Amino acid sequence: MPPRSRQHAKSKRESTREMKISSVESTNEKINTDSKVSLPWTPSVYTAIKILLSARLCAAVWSNISDCDEVYNYWEPMHFLLHGKGFQTWEYSPLYAIRSYAYLWIHAVPCYIYGTLLQSNKILVFYYLRCLFAFCCALCELYFYRAVCRHFGPNIGRLMLTFLTLSSGMFISSTAFLPSSFSMYLSSIALAAWFIQKYEIAVFATAVSTLVGWPFAVILGLPIAYDMIILKKKLLHFIKWSFISLFLIIIPLVLVDSRHFGKLVFAPLNIVLYNVFTSHGPDLYGTEPCSFYFLNGFLNFNIVFLAALIAIPAMLLLRALEGTPKKISKSPPFYLCLAPMYLWMVVFFPLAHKEERFLFPIYPMICLAGAFTVDTVQKIFHQLFMKRKFTDYLDSTSWISISFCAMFLSVSLNSTVFFKKKCPGLLWSGPSLCDANLFTPSPGHKASPGLCACHQNSRQLFLVGACGNAFSRCDSEPSF
Repeated sequence: MPPRSRQHAKSKRESTREMKISSVESTNEKINTDSKVSLPWTPSVYTAIKILLSARLCAAVWSNISDCDEVYNYWEPMHFLLHGKGFQTWEYSPLYAIRSYAYLWIHAVPCYIYGTLLQSNKILVFYYLRCLFAFCCALCELYFYRAVCRHFGPNIGRLMLTFLTLSSGMFISSTAFLPSSFSMYLSSIALAAWFIQKYEIAVFATAVSTLVGWPFAVILGLPIAYDMIILKKKLLHFIKWSFISLFLIIIPLVLVDSRHFGKLVFAPLNIVLYNVFTSHGPDLYGTEPCSFYFLNGFLNFNIVFLAALIAIPAMLLLRALEGTPKKISKSPPFYLCLAPMYLWMVVFFPLAHKEERFLFPIYPMICLAGAFTVDTVQKIFHQLFMKRKFTDYLDSTSWISISFCAMFLSVSLNSTVFFKKKCPGLLWSGPSLCDANLFTPSPGHKASPGLCACHQNSRQLFLVGACGNAFSRCDSEPSF
């Protein structure tokens, strides 16, 4: 073949190849464009953090102190660490030593730095710490939200974000100075890391939540351990990071607590021994009927709590309609992701001694399970009533999620207005300069604990008793 003919044939083959490549690229671009168009809208990271941080800062300013343990077991001992005086409860007695000073120092150090640098008064230090709680909680929720969007899908993610932002339960728990709130932060991080298969973070966050926060939070880590050891066959990886976490946490924890108590102390073990292996346990401080947590869950999350309870049955019904789907992801299965909430309920609901704060660690999980149920109901409706099943289920069922969110918000507002009118003492908030007579509890209602400075003398504080209807006066300077 002449050189010119060979060159012509070569250029023809190259042009044909370029046409094929351009055709494939245009097809891929079209597919990508279509997929982008079909994705439902979800708040961006920046929008989500603004929403969450706004809600949490509102809680920092306006949420009341709803648990007497927060005042006497955490604010008062931290005041002792910072100022050398404060009330001591039996939990901090060396005889029992079931509270950790290491947990207090985590909060006392930033307060000390803030108060020293800015020469701030105690009320501002109080609000500074609560705003710090708000900021930390918002960041943990943001990480949880991103992981949920990635693993469960954008529709569940945006529904969960709505429930997190607007629920009364998250408003109360997000800025509480309690180990259960601390465990809620860390459990959100652990579960989020687990959803996106960052097992090292999941194990470490669970260890911090359990050892520094609340020992019973280890229950939430059991599904993570099951997934790593049984399903993923990562036993050595689990053992490795468990030992690393224990080494990094236990040594400073024991050193700090032993120094304060004057003897060798491992506080997490003591609290488990006292609550589980004593003859009376926590029942000594009151018992409640089985309906307590159901009523409490409905008050804090209303219809979202009801939806969360049926998340697994709804999923099973959907699977029966769709058939068993092929496993296309290495992420943990949905039923296992929701298992921590159900496991927590199985353990705590039957116990006779019940307190609202005992459910704090699973509050984000309740929002996730509620969002999962709403999304599942949308899919079930699409399967049963839509003839064109090949279309996206969100195109025809968005009204379900919108109606559910509107009902959720309406019930929340109505319950807030009701309690504001009928039980004003229950909604009183935080330390402020005000007339103490304005906050006299209604007859038959217990007052929420908190601090109120009399307007005639801001140094005379009145502590609203958590277990009675009277104010007990404290003539000393406020302990926050």
